[in-house]
Order: sequence, then C-alpha cells, then structure tokens
Amino acid sequence: MKIALLQTDIVWEDRHANLQYCTDRINALPDDVQLAALPEMFSTGFSMQPGKLAETEEGDALGWLRETAIRKAIAIAGSIIAEEGGKYFNRLFFVFPDGSYKKYDKRHLFSMSEEPQRYTAGVQRLVVEYEGWRICPLICYDLRFPVWSRNYGDVYDLLLYVANWPAARINAWDALLPARAIENHCYVAGVNRCGKDGAGIAHNGHSQVIDCKGTVIAAAGNDGDTLIATLSLEKLNTFRAKFPAGKDADAFILNG
Repeated sequence: MKIALLQTDIVWEDRHANLQYCTDRINALPDDVQLAALPEMFSTGFSMQPGKLAETEEGDALGWLRETAIRKAIAIAGSIIAEEGGKYFNRLFFVFPDGSYKKYDKRHLFSMSEEPQRYTAGVQRLVVEYEGWRICPLICYDLRFPVWSRNYGDVYDLLLYVANWPAARINAWDALLPARAIENHCYVAGVNRCGKDGAGIAHNGHSQVIDCKGTVIAAAGNDGDTLIATLSLEKLNTFRAKFPAGKDADAFILNG
C-alpha cells in the first residue's frame, strides 16, 4: 500500500484556508497513493476554543474529507474539533474512498494544556480494514502510552499517528515512533504539523514511516513536505512468522 503523509503548516483557526491548502496538496498526489494522512486538528490548529470552532458531522471539515476521498478515490485520515451531544472531542475520521467513515476520539488528553478541561476523552480504540490492511489510528499524545496501542495477537498491521507534536519535544517523537513499531511488530506512520501555531508554539515536522524492525524507511524535514512511502504486507507477515515474539507477551485486556 502506498501512503502519503501531508506535513502542513496549519493556519490558526482558519478552516477555509486550511481546507483549501489541503485540497491543493491532495490534488498534487500521485494517482497510485491509496491513503493520505493529515495532522491533528488539521482544519484549525490545536486550539482550546472548541465552543467557537467545533463542528458536527454535518460540518465543513468532514464534508470536505468525504468529498475529497470520493473525488480522488483515496482514503483520508485526520482529526478535527468535533461536537456531539453537547460535548467536544478531538476526533479522528478515517474516510474511505466511497465517502463512508469511521471515527476515533483521542484517548489521552494533554494535561499540560487545557485539553482535558475543554475536551472529552475517548474510551474505545479503533481498527479499520482497508485494502487488505488493518489500521489503528491514534492521535498525538497517545504515542506516549504504549498500553493503549499494544498489538496483542497482531490485530493491526499499521499504527497511524496524527499529531501537533512541538519542536521542543521532538526527540521523544523520534524515539517513540520506532519503539511502537518494534514492540508491536507493525508499520508505524506518524504525520506531524510544521510551523508556529497561534499560541506561539513551534513545530518542526519530522513526519516518518517506520517498518516493523524500527527502521525509518521515509522521513520528512522541518517544512511543509509530502512524504510518500510504500508498505509491504508480505514483508510484514514474513517477519512476524520468522520472529513471533508476540507469543511471549503478557496477556491482559484493555479497559475503557
């Protein structure tokens, strides 16, 4: 499967500008790309103003995701500020080429910001099936918590992170992405934003794709790059068969 990570400089709290920018970037993708991933809160930036910016599932951002996926015949993943039942969520949508979608709400809210006070945490992990792949999409801070991503029984093949990971802690991003790939015997793809956000926090990208041995097979720089990589399910399954370390893992069940 060929995937594209769109490392974007998000215009602060300007949905129209960000959707237009992402349209241009996706239009420029090669026709054989099957999955495109956008950073966390790609339409607004990591804003603590959900009352002003949140959308329902009838809003512009999900509508754009669905229309673009259908038009380009591609799957697209990215998170937005969502409202449901009077609550706000940092919600990732995985949109299929036919416009149907599944959603995941960020489990781990960043307590060093106002995110836990402004947003509601998710309670259920998501694994989607697409083009023969099983994909587990997660959001930014989730990366620091390996229990939530644990691949007990090889239930997924690709772990996908969408993020607004700051430059000040990029060393942790660079270290933890390969760790998640090694311990879970899977591919890991992490797409991060670049540029400075409305709170003055700098982000320097480092989007990357990593194989099940922890080897970085594609990496972006600090600016608005599009990173494209090809993943091989055959190579992954061959490695899992030859090195089935997962059978020695401790068994436990994730609770919400």
